[in-house]
Amino acid sequence: MLFKDQVDFVRQHIKKNKLRVFMTVLAATMGCAFLIVLASIGFGIQDTMRKEILQDQAITEVEVYPNADEELDISQIRSLEHVDAIVQRLNLNAMANSQIEDRTLQGNVILTNFDEEQKSNLQLSEGRMPEKDNEIIVGYQFAESLLTDAERKEMEQNAEENAEQIGGYKDSLIGKTISLSLQSYETEEAFQEKWNFTIVGVTEKPARDWIIDTNVLVNESWKDKFKEVIVANSEIEVVEADLFYAQTKVFTSSLEHVKSVTEDLKKKGYNVYSVSEQLEQIDVFFMAFKIGLIFVGTVAVLISSIGIFNTMTMAVTERTREIGVMKAIGASPKLIQRLFLMESAWIGIIGTVLAVIISYAVSFLANLVLPMVVGAALGDEDIQNLSITFSLIPWQLVVIASIISIGVAMISGWRPARKATNIDVINALRQEL
Repeated sequence: MLFKDQVDFVRQHIKKNKLRVFMTVLAATMGCAFLIVLASIGFGIQDTMRKEILQDQAITEVEVYPNADEELDISQIRSLEHVDAIVQRLNLNAMANSQIEDRTLQGNVILTNFDEEQKSNLQLSEGRMPEKDNEIIVGYQFAESLLTDAERKEMEQNAEENAEQIGGYKDSLIGKTISLSLQSYETEEAFQEKWNFTIVGVTEKPARDWIIDTNVLVNESWKDKFKEVIVANSEIEVVEADLFYAQTKVFTSSLEHVKSVTEDLKKKGYNVYSVSEQLEQIDVFFMAFKIGLIFVGTVAVLISSIGIFNTMTMAVTERTREIGVMKAIGASPKLIQRLFLMESAWIGIIGTVLAVIISYAVSFLANLVLPMVVGAALGDEDIQNLSITFSLIPWQLVVIASIISIGVAMISGWRPARKATNIDVINALRQEL
């Protein structure tokens, strides 16, 4: 019998029992769809957490911390393979008073090497990287935080009403000159020394909305000048370790080199943190979580296999005489078994295709509707705008679910198919039509 004839044979028998086959296909569809949708929750949550982590840190970034009472050997770190840039920012332990015209702002001063910042691909929302010692970069919210005394007083009066930002510098800061002075955290007045800087760049907007970036990035060549001013205005002896807090970040040439650089730094005795380590821990956790969800979903597929088994068993019973005729005219047991396995496989394939379509529809609706439902339930409209993936269906999940669903359907039909090959020809022909 040609393959085309075998397909026609299966199709004809399916048409004879449309309702029964339809209900069996529906059961297979529901089981497979449940498996995909359930597992997609794990993929969705994992995707959301990975995005949240990568928003906070560059994927090629490795944070390095020295041990107690030790300093980092920058030259040793730079000699490591695949290290593109080493950005060491010194946070000054003093407030920076910035002034443009009649507007002022108290923020933080960070000393850095702009050549290394450029190698690390520091992103700017506008402007360029500094080329001179008196050129600086300011934070994204620096302009809107520059207030006059009247605006600041108005904001303090409206603080209880959660008023939005009042005032702020509306024009571009690029090319503007600011007057900078330092102030100790223990005093209420700024030091008399002032310096003029030109703003040439503004950092990009922070990934998280609640982060307010009003930092002032200054060339590291100003370190000694700032130190002299703070020491001269301090009533007690000040050591350099109390004036600056170093934050060192190593940037690799690509993501695949992050792990190797991290391991090399650990071998050197440094305390290291990189996004790759956190992602590995998350991936391991979610791998176990997704396997558990797939296992639970597989149980639903196994339950649906009972319907396939019953359908195929009834099909064999109803076609006993037909099977006897086929064996009488020379049909081999393998051919008869193949015909029934094709029918069970057809049920599994149709059920799987429908399940995949339904799963993608459910996933789309879940990601569209659930944020609005959660936001309405909690009374927070901002939640509706959060980038949360409740359900994600990668192609790997579709392949796994398809293999499980079709495989279970084939196994469910195997026993009835074997039963069909063992039917006695004489007894089969004696049955009435």
